[in-house]
Amino acid sequence: MPTQTDNRIRLKDGRTLAYATYGDPQGKPVLHFHGTPSSRMEGNLPLVDESATRLGIRLIVPDRPGMGLSDSRPGRTLLDWPDDVLELADALGLGRFAVVGLSGGGPYVAACAYQIPQRLTAAGIISGVSPLDVPHALQGMDRSDRQMFGLAGRAPWLLRLVFWYTARELRRNPDRALAQMAVELSAPDQAVLAESDIKGAFVQTSLEAFRQGARGATWDCVLFARPWGFRPQDIRVPVYLWHGEVDTTCPISMGRYMAGAIPGCRAHFLPQEGHYSLIARHYEELLRALVG
Repeated sequence: MPTQTDNRIRLKDGRTLAYATYGDPQGKPVLHFHGTPSSRMEGNLPLVDESATRLGIRLIVPDRPGMGLSDSRPGRTLLDWPDDVLELADALGLGRFAVVGLSGGGPYVAACAYQIPQRLTAAGIISGVSPLDVPHALQGMDRSDRQMFGLAGRAPWLLRLVFWYTARELRRNPDRALAQMAVELSAPDQAVLAESDIKGAFVQTSLEAFRQGARGATWDCVLFARPWGFRPQDIRVPVYLWHGEVDTTCPISMGRYMAGAIPGCRAHFLPQEGHYSLIARHYEELLRALVG
């Protein structure tokens, strides 16, 4: 069955929720929560569809509110997301399912693990964002991402302008925009983003995040910078965590905090991987762990 990237459902409150599907349509269901700024097109990264197909996984990648084709939800919180997830799962006829999130998708995985554990078979966090109010959360983070989270907490309107400029540059000259971004990244991430197929997929999913403007991605960052509304310590569902030790986007300090805070977390720290290289090189083994 070919990949389908423009699926939509109508939620109870009238909003549209968009999602893409990859892998085996009859396989074990896994919902993948994209990063920030990103979109359902994250599933077009190399080997994602092939990995899901080989493992017999039905991979479902929804756009969060205000990004891609999903309608915005003003004033939403992290704990509003599990409600959308349940509506999507019910619309697709899913009973229990696994969730996995990359980077900015990590807090949304944690929210689901906390709020709807009865529907989850497993949860996975890849290179995830941790609460920002814990000690040393930003230690090892590159300057651009420090500034992004700083603006999210103090001046979200200015962060929207930054994201608007980022989207404009990606449209005008994607090679130059990525080269400027890569300067602060680890060597493994620089190498991965230099690969043409990964570069193309990264630009596609990033631009799709800004289809409706920068409000959705900005609000994601605002939510990360605020109290989450729950404690990772109160999660009671099996959580797998993978984090690269040379990640400068979501530094290893974030991964170590989440691994220590979530009871029974099964953490894997990869010494030679960064933020993007981890998923590019290890996504299939991460999916395999989630579905057993």
